[in-house]
Amino acid sequence: MHHDVIDLRRFYYSRALGRVAQRILRDRLVMNWPVDKASGMTVAGYGFAVPLLRPYLARARRVTGLMPGPQGVMAWPSGLANHSVLCDETAWPLETGSVDRLVMLHGLETSDHPAALLTEAWRVLGPGGRMIVMVPNRAGLWARTDNTPFGFGRSYTAGQLERQAEAAGFVAERAGAAIYIPPSDRRFWLRGAIWWEKTGGRIASMLVAGVIWAEFSKQVHAPTDRGSRVTVPSPLDVLGGIARPRPGRGPVVDGIGHRSRHDNVVD
Repeated sequence: MHHDVIDLRRFYYSRALGRVAQRILRDRLVMNWPVDKASGMTVAGYGFAVPLLRPYLARARRVTGLMPGPQGVMAWPSGLANHSVLCDETAWPLETGSVDRLVMLHGLETSDHPAALLTEAWRVLGPGGRMIVMVPNRAGLWARTDNTPFGFGRSYTAGQLERQAEAAGFVAERAGAAIYIPPSDRRFWLRGAIWWEKTGGRIASMLVAGVIWAEFSKQVHAPTDRGSRVTVPSPLDVLGGIARPRPGRGPVVDGIGHRSRHDNVVD
């Protein structure tokens, strides 16, 4: 089941619970990828990651919001030049190796082809590039209700998310959880959201969090040709055209015509 971009926009920009969730996830992203270190980088988001990308607009070289076709697309950011584009989930309009940082939100859990989606993410990331994936936590409350976007699609455990990304060639770097308040619009929970974020991880780790996230890197090894052989020349070969020494075939005569003391040596 795919999200509808209208519902996602309404949740994150109009609903109080969504604005709190947006702030929590954005703060978590910026904590991992500081904005002041994004200068000159190309940053992209897939799914509905645009609520998290605004801090990078002023510093990054390029920011792109990729939105899958079944979801739909909206112009973003409001009041500025558009940075969002509609795309096929397995064929992004980005050059190979052109992205430095990639974040997925509401993309992997609703994908029809998650393995191919991660393969496409691998393609567009440059060597050493980083990707953060945020998905519903299978053990959390948010995945058990459909009044938020995290109640749709597949939910994950931390191990499942890591194994799926590693199968696509990524290297796991670190992981965590976020959004410890219940999926409720009650002011009691919303007012204490930041406090719950600070203490939730120490109380129950990933058990009650609504979202789990993991950071992965793209490591590219130097190419090697297994069929080639390395030949190490012998010390005498290094001498080039100098002839190899041979035993003498006659008596050795010194510079004044005298035979040496080895003149009885028989060839």
